[in-house]
Amino acid sequence: MNKPLTGALLSLLLLGAAATPAVAAPTAPTTTPTASGTTAAAVGFAGTVALSNCSGSVVRAPGSQPNDLALVLSNGHCLESGFPAAGEVVRDRPSSRSFSLLNSSGSKVGTLRASKVAYATMTDTDISVYQLTRTYAQIQSQYGITALTLDDARPAQGSAIKVVSGYWKRIYSCNVDGFAYRLKEGDWTWKDSVRYTSACNTIGGTSGSPVVDTATGKVVAVNNTGNEDGARCTVNNPCEVDQNGAVTVRQGINYAQQTYIIVPCIAPGNKIDLNRPGCTLPKP
Repeated sequence: MNKPLTGALLSLLLLGAAATPAVAAPTAPTTTPTASGTTAAAVGFAGTVALSNCSGSVVRAPGSQPNDLALVLSNGHCLESGFPAAGEVVRDRPSSRSFSLLNSSGSKVGTLRASKVAYATMTDTDISVYQLTRTYAQIQSQYGITALTLDDARPAQGSAIKVVSGYWKRIYSCNVDGFAYRLKEGDWTWKDSVRYTSACNTIGGTSGSPVVDTATGKVVAVNNTGNEDGARCTVNNPCEVDQNGAVTVRQGINYAQQTYIIVPCIAPGNKIDLNRPGCTLPKP
């Protein structure tokens, strides 16, 4: 995994490193022309967050409303309670975790706080979704920051993406190289993972970073792992397994978990409902 940073290593690295007004839903991302004459979304740090050991982002579903309590997306392996076991699903667990909210340039503008872990797992995917104590409208009113929107469609092979790390305040640019039918790492197996081209050489602390499609500005995946040493299917060295069981190891290549699968599970009021039609997230 793009390891969460803990203990002495974290300390060492960090030495270097009211009433709610009515507001409109987030507007379409700002776009800039490309060399080919097409447009691309201007992707910065606005809406991303830094956790104590990982990265994340304030996200909304296409149907989320301004007065809904906001959600933060990160990895399951970034939970403050440690890695969920294979097969484990966390639901509605109280949490008071804090998140440093960043603006477009990567400067901290405030601190957000969770009320609970709404959902988390490392089975089939590697995600955590925290519910915050503030609404999208409150965050926008106080900090001028709107949430990133989760795309409800699967990303396309070859599409240009950016991995935005709030922890390191660094943006990686690359493309979707393809998809791993199964990605196995230690005890965990993930389905239909995004494989990056080599330019996204993500590191520890980038876990949980939103993966943003540069054409739309929407979140299509969440960064979670990479093969560091060329080992086969071990922790920090995931391997790809195809439909026939053939194993491929790609040293130095990194991966993310698709997020369009989260959207059908978000009910009105920003509630995670695993029984909604189209929701395929693992159940407890």
